[in-house]
Amino acid sequence: MNDPSCLFCQIVLGDRPAHVVLESPHAVAFLDVRPLFPGHCLLVPRDHHVTFGDLPSELVGEFFAAAQRLAVGVEKAMDAAGTFVAMNNRVSQSVAHLHVHVVPRRPKDGLRGFFWPRQRYKDDNEMAAVAAKVRAAVVEVPG
Repeated sequence: MNDPSCLFCQIVLGDRPAHVVLESPHAVAFLDVRPLFPGHCLLVPRDHHVTFGDLPSELVGEFFAAAQRLAVGVEKAMDAAGTFVAMNNRVSQSVAHLHVHVVPRRPKDGLRGFFWPRQRYKDDNEMAAVAAKVRAAVVEVPG
């Protein structure tokens, strides 16, 4: 199922041009038109799913196998030292269609780890309380 108004669905369907670099039965990867570095790719599921949580669990393995192939391929093709592989869910998601960024990386390339300030927990008690909340919520998630 696709959303005709979605930019990435249009690419998947061939209705919008893109530089496709990988195709599988359930995923398509193409060059990002505004890359962090040349070779920056986006991997999307063929069907319209907005977030990672929306992706049917039976597709997760195949989708991440494609992400793995893409990460290895981008690193090799761009003669990079490694890759940065990331996805946003809703917040900072420029297109409301699940997508994984695969970005070639080199030492001192100017990309500074995560793009937001990191912070420590107040103490181990706060960390344990947060871990307990997440653990309880994860149990409730199907899959």
